[in-house]
Amino acid sequence: MSVSDALRVTVIVGSVREGRLGRAVADWFLTTAAADPGLDLDVVDLAGVDLPLVLPGWGGTPSPEAVAALRDVSPRLAAADAFVIVTPEYNHSFPAALKNLIDWHHREWQAKPVGFVSYGGLGGGLRAVEQLRLVFAELHAVTVRDSVSLHGPWSGLGEDGTPRDADVCAGAAKGMLGQLSWWGRALRAARAERPYAG
Repeated sequence: MSVSDALRVTVIVGSVREGRLGRAVADWFLTTAAADPGLDLDVVDLAGVDLPLVLPGWGGTPSPEAVAALRDVSPRLAAADAFVIVTPEYNHSFPAALKNLIDWHHREWQAKPVGFVSYGGLGGGLRAVEQLRLVFAELHAVTVRDSVSLHGPWSGLGEDGTPRDADVCAGAAKGMLGQLSWWGRALRAARAERPYAG
């Protein structure tokens, strides 16, 4: 498989909270995903993306601060064939910083698949994922059915961020990536044949 055939997957680390586990979870996932030579992985860590909360009105122009923040991240989202969202669950939902990134973009998500790696408490972040599925449906993205859910990450992860139940978690990641790869390649071919009208 040539480099140009590789599926470009942007992994988005959705937590910016101090003391977060998001980066450790993302790093574990990236190590797992890197075993697939058909994936070209790019990481967008929202802790390094300083997007303002104020969006311009319809037809308006983003502020200079927003333009500067978007200069790096928007082309990377546009170039992606697929996305993986790494998210905790905050108050039965997902972080505000993640929603802010999503809302600053529109076409970048369209006709592309989205997979999820979630973590948090007894529910493993699944309530955050269910809400994100609704958001991405509105943006004409396709969410894959299987996800990776890390329950109780404070006790379920080792100090290096590796899940203690490594085989189960790696199996879940492999299943989700299989679906993401299928949808990513199918939708990439469809977009090349006929641009998505939305």
